[in-house]
Amino acid sequence: PIVPTFLYTTEYEGANSSVAPAWTEPAPPALKAPPFSSMFSYFDNTTVIVSGSANTTVLVNGTESSRPLQPPASSPPLPSGCPEGEEFLAKENVRVGLLFASKALVQLVFNPSVGLLTNRIGYHIPMFIGFIIMFVSTVMFAFSGTYTLLFIARALQGIGSSFSSVAGLGMLASVYTDDFERGNAMGIALGGLALGVLIGAPFGSVMYEFVGKSSPFLVLAFLALLDGALQLCILQPSKISPESTKGTPVFTLLRDPYILVAAGALCFSNMGVAMLEPTLPIWMMQTMCSPKWQLGMAFLPASISYLIGTNLFGILANKMGRWLCSLIGMAVVGISLLCVPLAKNIYGLIGPNGGLGFAIGMVDSSMMPIMGYLVDLRHTSVYGNVYAIADVAFCMGFAIGPSTGGAIVRAIGFPWLMIIIGVINIAYAPLCWYLRNPPAKEEKIAILSQECPMQTKSYTTQKTLRDFPLTDDSDVEAENAE
Repeated sequence: PIVPTFLYTTEYEGANSSVAPAWTEPAPPALKAPPFSSMFSYFDNTTVIVSGSANTTVLVNGTESSRPLQPPASSPPLPSGCPEGEEFLAKENVRVGLLFASKALVQLVFNPSVGLLTNRIGYHIPMFIGFIIMFVSTVMFAFSGTYTLLFIARALQGIGSSFSSVAGLGMLASVYTDDFERGNAMGIALGGLALGVLIGAPFGSVMYEFVGKSSPFLVLAFLALLDGALQLCILQPSKISPESTKGTPVFTLLRDPYILVAAGALCFSNMGVAMLEPTLPIWMMQTMCSPKWQLGMAFLPASISYLIGTNLFGILANKMGRWLCSLIGMAVVGISLLCVPLAKNIYGLIGPNGGLGFAIGMVDSSMMPIMGYLVDLRHTSVYGNVYAIADVAFCMGFAIGPSTGGAIVRAIGFPWLMIIIGVINIAYAPLCWYLRNPPAKEEKIAILSQECPMQTKSYTTQKTLRDFPLTDDSDVEAENAE
């Protein structure tokens, strides 16, 4: 929420304050100091135009002025608190969208490489590399004063996020091999993501309003240092610990239709909130005349409900069925997005944003464990590559969302943007039904294509495999392996 207001303040207001003397110079003394405001005098029933100071007052309806005075055509009267420059704000939708999307685009490019790196050297060193890059990016944000420097800092953030998220999720999947425990652990980890968004948006907007732009980023840099110290003490990232088994190649995983369905659910459900991040603050500035601190507070209901949703459905999703949890979640995401444009003030956003965060929590806490389970069931139980794909899907939502969202808002308006992405989520939801009972029969095809029959051990050691439909020869295969 800081970025739109910061760019508006530095670029639009700064440019107008420097240009203003040029166009006001030839005007008569009474017109030298815009903005204009009108005042009705009950004393003599005349309307008075007041500009700048008290000594530049001219009577319009009186006989003292034969020349009608009007404000400049480019400055229509606006409600109190509303920003000027409609055209600038329309263009800013696109620029802010590209700035937000740059992180996800860079993360998208780096994820496959990080997935391969974790298979070779383990998860701890990439996580620590991610911390270092994130720290540098945060410090850059604190002291960047131009769009270009903000863009570079945001792109660096994408590289750091790639290392942190792929390595972190892969490490959790390798430590928690039981499907139920893995679901709980993923829910807690995604709750950490929710806590960051929960605190970040309102904290950033309040600190920017009352302390300054650099202050929230300097606090984040200190917290990042604390996180790095914890990693050094607990994870000991100097040790190289490669996976003992060779992981399934990324392109093989991408040909698995069940992994693609799960990745698509992650992408489209998160694309909704990704579109809101750059466009909602600008829409609030235009239609609600919201002050700076409200721009971040609007995301508070979504963050709180996401925190609740990820922790609650990390446990419940395993009981009710993760496919059903995801299906319901995507439908609720779509309905919530359709309701966002109906809000007339910040209080009207509480319901839609709360439902949106809760539903995305349902989808994320279900799909992340499903990705690990699909690898256990149909491929080799090495998780770096599959969580690189999961993070790619997540990033595609956050890359396509802001970059296209800003352009769509400028072309057809914010309400139509919400309708489009809401309908897409509702239409995609039924595909989650295919994850209800994914078959394990594809494992033999994968083994034969790799010409490595000894890898059957990695499948039969998974206890959860017996709960799902097996192939005709799987009993003989299990006896041979034992």
